[in-house]
Amino acid sequence: MIFITQLIYVNEGQENVFHQFEEVAIPTILKYKGRLLLRLRPSEGAFIEHPIERPYEIHLVQFEAEQDFDNFKQDEERKKFLHLKEQSIRSVLLIKGTKL
Repeated sequence: MIFITQLIYVNEGQENVFHQFEEVAIPTILKYKGRLLLRLRPSEGAFIEHPIERPYEIHLVQFEAEQDFDNFKQDEERKKFLHLKEQSIRSVLLIKGTKL
């Protein structure tokens, strides 16, 4: 089992485009033995300390295996909408981990 945490930074004014991409990407996770565990859009008041920029959203996703995550990234239907991701997302900090 692997866990993927993403800190997602969206281009200003492109929030709706980002949401359009997520409407495709999030349901696709299930096709590849994955599960969205958390999707947070934290407000400034939710942070106690943050020496890095506040992300627009934070996602925690679980996949049964690394190969399932790789297959998700290569999904042909998802790839048709990558232009929305490229237009709306400035950067992503992706953290891979396992349960201890």
